[in-house]
Amino acid sequence: MNILIDTHIFLWLLKSPKQLSKQQVETFKNPQHQFYLSSISIAEIMIKLSIGKLAVDFDPIQAAEMSGLKFLHYQSIDAVALGNLPFHHKDPFDRMLIAQAKTQNMQIMSSDTVFGLYGKVIN
Repeated sequence: MNILIDTHIFLWLLKSPKQLSKQQVETFKNPQHQFYLSSISIAEIMIKLSIGKLAVDFDPIQAAEMSGLKFLHYQSIDAVALGNLPFHHKDPFDRMLIAQAKTQNMQIMSSDTVFGLYGKVIN
């Protein structure tokens, strides 16, 4: 299964894995799954870093590569899907990730309960 991970899951995976749920840990352990990090998550991290809302001491691209994650680049079709996405979630980064997971036929992993309003989530 191809799984897109939410930005906070990526950060927890690197810095505080104890925050991951049991289901998330078990999912990461399954070798049949392939995990993806969106270019949107990289943008979110860098924007929050630049405005002082996040402190990270690593290069997110390098950290993702070293963690065995694959990159998923945001495409025009993902952006168009935002127009049809119900407005359950107000966070633009999260909305972009949800739209991207839907257009790419991926499951999404997040601890954000609002994600469940858009379909199945690994939480």
